[in-house]
Amino acid sequence: MGALESSETSLNTRKIVYVDMDNVLVDFKSGLDRVPEEVKAEYANDGKDKPHYDDIPGIFSLMDPMPGAIEAMQALNKCFDLYILSTAPWLNPSAWSDKLEWVQRYFGKGKDSIFYKRLIISHHKDLNRGDFLIDDREKNGAKEFKGELIQFGSTKFPDWPAVVTYLCNHNT
Repeated sequence: MGALESSETSLNTRKIVYVDMDNVLVDFKSGLDRVPEEVKAEYANDGKDKPHYDDIPGIFSLMDPMPGAIEAMQALNKCFDLYILSTAPWLNPSAWSDKLEWVQRYFGKGKDSIFYKRLIISHHKDLNRGDFLIDDREKNGAKEFKGELIQFGSTKFPDWPAVVTYLCNHNT
């Protein structure tokens, strides 16, 4: 068997859970609230009458965790193999390093960190194999993910307690 075998056939019996960052682990609005108005004005129109605030350099380093996210990761880590699976804006190189720094700030840098060497940045989430993907959107391959998509912020999964309860009850 190859290195990319599915979690069902691997020697590891724990299921794999991927967790998105923006508006799942990380409160994007909290970072945007810390950006000066004149900087926001520069990114208010992407040429298609839509803001592109995720291109603001450094914005991803300014964000707070979503309510309950840190505790949820600690609880889920007891039963699952956790990975962060996030997309970073192509035109904002600082976002890539800011996301790593955010993970290290809230989960630690050392080998005892929940997410030590478990941060994946991809625009094609469906290429990853696993059992669950927790994401707030169906973009960047999330809709095509072969495991179960848990849509964070939806009616069924409005917050972290709902997600943790669901996953812990389905971990068989």
